[in-house]
Amino acid sequence: MALPQPKLDATEARIAALELPEGGWSAPARKDALARLRAMGLPHARDEYWKYTRPETLVSADAPTASVFEADEAPIFGERDRLKIVFVDGVFDAEASDELALEGVEIARLAEAADIHWAKDLYGTLEANGQTPVERPLAALNTAFATDGILMRVTGKVAKPINLIYHHKSDSSDAILHHVVKVEEGGDVTILENGPAAARFNKVMEVDVADRSGFHHVRTQGRDHERRAATHIFGRLGTESTFKTFTLTVNGVMTRNECVLELNGDDAVAHVAGACMGDGDFHHDDTVFITHDAVNCESRQVFKKVLRNGATGVFQGKILVKPDAQKTDGYQISQSLLLDDDSQFLAKPELEIYADDVACSHGSTSGAIDEDGLFYLRARGLPRGIAEDLLTIAFIAEAVQEVEDEGLQEEIVERVEAWLLRRRG
Repeated sequence: MALPQPKLDATEARIAALELPEGGWSAPARKDALARLRAMGLPHARDEYWKYTRPETLVSADAPTASVFEADEAPIFGERDRLKIVFVDGVFDAEASDELALEGVEIARLAEAADIHWAKDLYGTLEANGQTPVERPLAALNTAFATDGILMRVTGKVAKPINLIYHHKSDSSDAILHHVVKVEEGGDVTILENGPAAARFNKVMEVDVADRSGFHHVRTQGRDHERRAATHIFGRLGTESTFKTFTLTVNGVMTRNECVLELNGDDAVAHVAGACMGDGDFHHDDTVFITHDAVNCESRQVFKKVLRNGATGVFQGKILVKPDAQKTDGYQISQSLLLDDDSQFLAKPELEIYADDVACSHGSTSGAIDEDGLFYLRARGLPRGIAEDLLTIAFIAEAVQEVEDEGLQEEIVERVEAWLLRRRG
């Protein structure tokens, strides 16, 4: 069916503003993604999965500007022993990065990978699979036009985290990055991400987790007030594999984080969690789609949003259980803490189950600070502001606890505490 003319015009205008990288092993995947993008068109507010989030600033031909935010605190993860890979406005910074070498993992840049490369069979594959049954055109645009990214093949247990660091230096930067991670059988890796990246950021990460291997991912997004971002994680899980991701988002005008996972091997485990802290002109959207297609798999979705001064939070989460996916354990919870009457939380939890031996549940709540808890703390001498902060931290605790590393949990809580202190001050 032909696209409506306004959608077609917007799509072609965005494509015309970009340059398709020529040649190389990724060329067939890029051309395929471009054809899919033209067939589906860029997202519109009337699209089912965009009715809560207006996509105009994410799809416009010209990126909206975003003033560069001068951070007044040390970068998160800065005290950890880690391998640093730095991008500035979407451009790899070799001087600020460590050597791309670490035992148990092969690392290369998308922009420089040789024609014969293992990523040839994976680049764009999981993204293309993730277009069914819900179209994700911003991800197709990314596969077609990504200028760089990191390709990782994990062959063993990586001793220290790999930290992707994104700096925002230009108020008009419009970055598109595409990462590919292949975790081979028996491998295990932790990837950290932090930084605002660009005025507008489009990122895709494709993660193939083989049998009996593990992928752990923790990222923070912020604190630029005016930044916009659309990110996608596409994951495929093998037998007895583990996939865990957590995201903390602070500030930003518009953030859309999508996570699309396929549990294809028996006894796989997938946990997707996030917490966001929003104030004022803040719109944050978590959209998750998990497909169970194997026996005795577990998935968890845990999302907490703290909103004030008219901020908006969105959660769209789905668990799809296919007929042969017996003994599925699927859990989904999305909750918001509204610190005033002007903020709003919009939720669309979904279960679609075709197997009969499953344990699946979902829930979504929205409310204000617990007055009984507040009274209890104030009765013990705590000022109201500090009491509210403690209750806020307790509210997001379930999501933060999805991070296995207790040290990382502490760093995340420290960032939340700093955000609360600034707002209280």
